[in-house]
Amino acid sequence: MAETSGKVKAMTTNEVALMFGVTARYIRQLTEDGIIKGKVAGNQRKYDRDETVQAYIAHIKASASKPTSKNDAENESRRLAAEADLKETKAAIEKIKRAELEGQMHRSEDVEAVLADLIYEVKNRLMALPGRLAMDTARIKTPEEESIRINAEVKEILNSLADYRYNPEKFQRRVKARKGADEDAAEETDD
Repeated sequence: MAETSGKVKAMTTNEVALMFGVTARYIRQLTEDGIIKGKVAGNQRKYDRDETVQAYIAHIKASASKPTSKNDAENESRRLAAEADLKETKAAIEKIKRAELEGQMHRSEDVEAVLADLIYEVKNRLMALPGRLAMDTARIKTPEEESIRINAEVKEILNSLADYRYNPEKFQRRVKARKGADEDAAEETDD
């Protein structure tokens, strides 16, 4: 950019590109699109600095206020779809939580714990069986009578297992205990 006596000389394509921090090819494209004006002088195109700056600023402002491009529209569409999925997921989670609190649904860990309690109860009764039968079978004289006595005790244990019924209160206690533990943990992290 050369100046002579207060007047600015015309700028070349490369000088305009350097001034805006873009490539010369981009300046040629802007010229072809009619966004900035240049005059051919010899074998080069020359640009008036003030006019070119004003035209480029107007172009940038217009680009900023244009409706989104196809790529931006696709991104917005994906964002809206992801937002809708997130809302659906949150609604599904709340539905599951409500069903759990109402006793209509149970977490696998709660079912596992209740069943483990039942299994331990049966195991304990079976482990106590020899001690309970030792004295009784010692007094019995025949193997058939011993077999009948042992079968009776085993059947009693199996009948108690067969009589087991779903108890929603056991699950509710577990849910409340877990919720309390979750709330305590949340309070500890808040401190």
